[in-house]
Amino acid sequence: MTIYMIMAAFGGGLFGALIGALPAFIFTGFSGLIGVGLIMAGSDFDWLGTITFGYLFGPHIAFAGGVAAAAFAANKKKVLGNGADILTSLNKFTDPTILIVGGVFGVVGFLINYLLGSVWGTPTDTVAMTVWISGVIVRLVFGKSGFTGNKVEGRKYMPTGKAIVYDILLGVSLGAVIGFLAQWSGVAAIGFCISAATLIFAQTGFDTPATHHITLLAGVAALATGSIWMAMVFASISAIIGDVGVTALNSECDSHIDPPAFAIFIVTTMVLLIF
Repeated sequence: MTIYMIMAAFGGGLFGALIGALPAFIFTGFSGLIGVGLIMAGSDFDWLGTITFGYLFGPHIAFAGGVAAAAFAANKKKVLGNGADILTSLNKFTDPTILIVGGVFGVVGFLINYLLGSVWGTPTDTVAMTVWISGVIVRLVFGKSGFTGNKVEGRKYMPTGKAIVYDILLGVSLGAVIGFLAQWSGVAAIGFCISAATLIFAQTGFDTPATHHITLLAGVAALATGSIWMAMVFASISAIIGDVGVTALNSECDSHIDPPAFAIFIVTTMVLLIF
């Protein structure tokens, strides 16, 4: 670790706040597709590690910085309508303190991921775990709704019935196609990158779901086990856990604790420990 790495992480977190958390993550997806293409073309340059999951577009830095800045802008500065708003570019407020918060949490994300991965060797997807931990810190520091959000009459804390069936349908279907593509390409993150890129439609107002927790686990399981069936199983489990993250931690709240990141680090841990 060097001072230049910390400075780069600050810049990445500030960039995420500047353009907005979700737009930054969408760039993660498009950047990742370039990296997948380079891998399949035989390039030795680690585009995915350096660019996509590095200081500029790494979700633990840019996305996390945008999430923190949005919560700060809404709950402390009172200029953003909802602290869980991850779509808005915070450049609109031209407030340096908001961008600084994004930069600070870019550094926080870098340090947490460094500890989880390089120091402790945590057997999980450390980037996803960092995104989730950073979101929890933001909720506790800047939010007022509490860890699980506000208590509202009739609120559900777990998915049930039709929602679970829907999750399984997505897991089985996306698990099959992405598991096949992962085995064909040899790149576990191919589905993740495709799913992240599709969120450009959510950014532009369409009801497009987040599926990167489903497709990433399909790729991870397919390569870890050599089985498309296991890709379908773990993609389905991740879909359900992601839905739990939405209902239990990211509803009736004033900041964003990322449900896909919640699912990714839990289910990746399961795959790594089992296989």
